[in-house]
Amino acid sequence: MTVVCAWPHNGDGFGIGYYTHPSLGPEPCIFTSTIPAWNCINLERLASKTASSLIFAHLRATTEGSLSDSNCHPFCHKSLMWMHNGNIGAWKYIKRRLGASIKDQWYIYVQGGTDSEWAFALFLDTMENMGHHPDTEPPSGGFGHAILRKAMLRTIERINTLIDEIPEEMCAAKDLDRRSLLNFAVADGHSVICTRYVSSCTDEAASLYFSSGTSWKAQGTAGHYQMERRDKGSDIVLVASEPLTFERDNWVTVPTNSVLTIHKQTVLIHPILDKYYNHNPSYSRSSGFAVSKGLDTNVAVALVSAVETSPSDGNLSTIPHEGAHCCL
Repeated sequence: MTVVCAWPHNGDGFGIGYYTHPSLGPEPCIFTSTIPAWNCINLERLASKTASSLIFAHLRATTEGSLSDSNCHPFCHKSLMWMHNGNIGAWKYIKRRLGASIKDQWYIYVQGGTDSEWAFALFLDTMENMGHHPDTEPPSGGFGHAILRKAMLRTIERINTLIDEIPEEMCAAKDLDRRSLLNFAVADGHSVICTRYVSSCTDEAASLYFSSGTSWKAQGTAGHYQMERRDKGSDIVLVASEPLTFERDNWVTVPTNSVLTIHKQTVLIHPILDKYYNHNPSYSRSSGFAVSKGLDTNVAVALVSAVETSPSDGNLSTIPHEGAHCCL
């Protein structure tokens, strides 16, 4: 019933990105600031007068990179928009090799110092390697959820490979932690792909939830909202690192090491079947690693049109119109 609007440890800037009318082009509008979101009067002014069919929003807690606008999520290239909650394991020991593995265009693209933006550059390089150059104008329906999902999974695979290539003797000598928390989100204006992932067989990933309904309504008191359901269908889907309301039964937990796909009023959840996946649904994982990084195990958000669930293959409040897609 109430939106938790401020976490003191997520005060290292924020960003919002949203898609506008097609007549203005396929690129999203991005607004970032190094001011804590709860202290930015301009954010409140803009949010109250902004409507979009798909919104990303992110509250930053610094793990890599300085406090600057260039390090605030979301990042974008043409129609693609990206954000990340978590960290890449042993980052300083793979950064040079990651940069060397991508084409010059994507190496030069990186403007900030975060592992998150380098992960986006790796995703863009992966898209090109798959034959879908990010610079080409996609069809009217975007690149397609299947292509975005495959590129996302290959990006995670490439990150894991780079980390696995660190010599064991170096890991022992430097006491390197090779575990990654990779809660990524990417959109092309039509589809949204989110992951909840940890490169560990024993640790829990950072939390991820989604909620759906027919409307997301203010309840009269500032900061109080509720997802309403007038029928079995859904016009809005919210994806969040933590539930945004006290009605916890309105929020569905995305399983650890899964990818969430939102496209054309449908939500699909697929397991990420690699060496870190466990097929036992009752398997217990430790929350200690994610908590040590300042993350809950069970802040980024996404809002989308209607939802179904199917098994297979920063924190911020904003009020989208019905039928919107939103990622905070």
